[in-house]
Amino acid sequence: METTTNALVINQEGADSIKLDYVAVKSCAMTLRAVNHKLRQQIVKLLEENKRMNVTDIYVKLRLEQSVASQHLAILRRANIVRTEREGKFIHYSLNVPRIGNVAKFVTDLINSEA
Repeated sequence: METTTNALVINQEGADSIKLDYVAVKSCAMTLRAVNHKLRQQIVKLLEENKRMNVTDIYVKLRLEQSVASQHLAILRRANIVRTEREGKFIHYSLNVPRIGNVAKFVTDLINSEA
């Protein structure tokens, strides 16, 4: 077993070594925590269906207070799950599909490595 600053490498007898990248784990954990909330899951689903929406569209559709929708969008933005695009005074939100795909692959690889 070797430890580097940002990774742990485990050598298995008769198998390939396993490298656990702490930065990637932390990043994916933050993303998973962000989507582990029913309201944020509804926002993600809404953005998937509509591709691009502003906060007004989101809070009206989900029947939320504007501040609640904004707080949850901020969490999704910090986790890099949604992208923003300013258009005049409006900020439009869309899903960061490559990021979601990378996290899904990381989780799948982690689960499959146990087998």
